Amino acid sequence: MNKIFLIFTIFIFFTNCSFNSKSKFWTKEKKIQNITKIKEISKTYIKKDLFVSEEALQKELNSKLKIKLESKLVNHNYINNKNNNGRINYLGSLKNISKYKFKKIKYFNQFEPEIIFHNNSLIFFNNIGSIVKFDEDSDLIWQKNYYTKQEKKLNPVLFFSKNNKVLIVADNISKYYALNIITGELLWTKYNNAPFISDVKIVDDKFFVVDSNNIIKCFSLKDGNKLWEYKTDSRIIKSSKKLSIAIQNNILVFNNSIGDINALDVNTGNLIWLTPTVKNQDMIQSFLLKSSDLVINNNSILFSNNSNAFYSIDLKAGIINWKQKINSVLRPTVINNLIFTISLEGFLIVLDSETGNILRMTDLFGKVAKKSEKANKLNPINFIENIFEKIPEDSRFYIPRKENKSSKKNFSPVGFIVGKTNIYLTTSHGKLFVIDILTGQIQSILKIDNEKISRPFISNKNMFLVKENSIIKLN
Repeated sequence: MNKIFLIFTIFIFFTNCSFNSKSKFWTKEKKIQNITKIKEISKTYIKKDLFVSEEALQKELNSKLKIKLESKLVNHNYINNKNNNGRINYLGSLKNISKYKFKKIKYFNQFEPEIIFHNNSLIFFNNIGSIVKFDEDSDLIWQKNYYTKQEKKLNPVLFFSKNNKVLIVADNISKYYALNIITGELLWTKYNNAPFISDVKIVDDKFFVVDSNNIIKCFSLKDGNKLWEYKTDSRIIKSSKKLSIAIQNNILVFNNSIGDINALDVNTGNLIWLTPTVKNQDMIQSFLLKSSDLVINNNSILFSNNSNAFYSIDLKAGIINWKQKINSVLRPTVINNLIFTISLEGFLIVLDSETGNILRMTDLFGKVAKKSEKANKLNPINFIENIFEKIPEDSRFYIPRKENKSSKKNFSPVGFIVGKTNIYLTTSHGKLFVIDILTGQIQSILKIDNEKISRPFISNKNMFLVKENSIIKLN
């Protein structure tokens, strides 16, 4: 009996991790395939009227306009309470790739879990809720699992937040708990009456998280006891995307599943203001609504949704400063007075943060689609070889072979960061677009995987991407 148990334990251990001779958890590094390089000469051109009408999203605007950033660089894109990543000090070579593999995380695409970084170490979880911490050399520091056998079968999705001492974990099976972030030791554990569906934020001795009933709750960091809660409108059909929280100057703002933006006092939970952003929603529309993360810049809240609206809302009063017809669920980035976002149609858009005026719109996916369309006419099956020379067969863009359609319709943007000179954009078909900030033109497209990968995370000059069954490290 003991021998059988030992064999079973070894089998489970090996099927949940992948090893190599160096780190024993990460695969050996491989060369990243550079699918293509698209170069375009741009001349500086500024249009007099920079404000666009609602129809302007169907075409480029000021695509020749050069944008030079001179802002301060930040050394990482760790989670912060304002959700603004800023301009990250990153200019990676993107030559090698390795992976930490685990079994598929259920509901990964819905909740988009994020990596946590602590003193150059990485913290994430696997399909049964085991939390792993790796150092900067990808060596395992600790691995802990505080779920019962039944809970592991539910494949919990974990949401993290941390300070220098404590790691807070909330999950989609109604459990929340705290670990010593240095050792992984369990400090306390509690249960909620509904699953959690938002990111987690810590302020001083409190933390905040929203559950599936559209109730935001404030808990004590010390023991997990509830300090206050605030109920918003709830629907039978729950949100299909993780909700967002942002905090500044003791004002907490969060969105619920029906598109309302709520502002509360951090200490008391009292409502300061409420601003609806989507009108006349039924239950199905509520389920289909997806919004970007809320980003605070100065005294404005910035976000967008898949109902074709990008908002700037006054943080103190809840008044809408401006609204643009931009269709996006990606977290925007604010650098000085410029907002960077990417629409679901594949437009890189730069806006003035004060007025909402669109300064430049560049059709990223259209350039790829046009080249693919042209190649399809020449050879529908081996189209990519007719555009670019010496491209491996396994690095083709995905285009259905039964139909002669543009590749622009077969993938969507997932997330991006703004680096030192480039924007790095991930897609739902496993590609990494490297885009020049100055011109807005694609510099290269790298094949990372065949399936959806998360937005990029940067730590210690390495880029990390997450997918449903692995963490991907690029350097």
